[in-house]
Amino acid sequence: MIFVCTKFTVMKLTSFLIEAHIFRQSQNGDLEFLLLKRAEDEKYPGIWQMVTGSIKKSETAFQTAVREIKEETGLVPKKLWVVPNVNSFYEPVNDYLCMVPVFAALVEYNSNVTVSTEHTEYKWANLDETKKLLAWKGQRVSVDTIHEYFTKERSFLNFVEIKL
Repeated sequence: MIFVCTKFTVMKLTSFLIEAHIFRQSQNGDLEFLLLKRAEDEKYPGIWQMVTGSIKKSETAFQTAVREIKEETGLVPKKLWVVPNVNSFYEPVNDYLCMVPVFAALVEYNSNVTVSTEHTEYKWANLDETKKLLAWKGQRVSVDTIHEYFTKERSFLNFVEIKL
């Protein structure tokens, strides 16, 4: 944990979660994003989301993304990238700011999804539907960024591919 010191206060800065956007690409180049619906007994019940998870002490963030993708969907990424975007949130009870690294995971178009007990259902959605269903603006920005990178011929973004 890092402490950020300002003239007025000290705030904890931490990073213990990941966000992994799974997508597939059709032969005509269209992208579909995998969305998972949270189970009623989970935090944020009933919302649609991408894969999320906690980083274990023995893991890097990208290893967590691969593990969580497998645990929550049964899928194994064909390719994995670091998205040049970090989501964040403030937790007021313990007064910390959490930074969340974002990943993009490509899977085979005809992959079979098996949802974990954390979720009740899944759906593949195009960009517009995905953005309508995701709860937080940072998640929608990540989806826009991923879509731009993989569909625009002259994207100026730079995704770092992680060799699996």
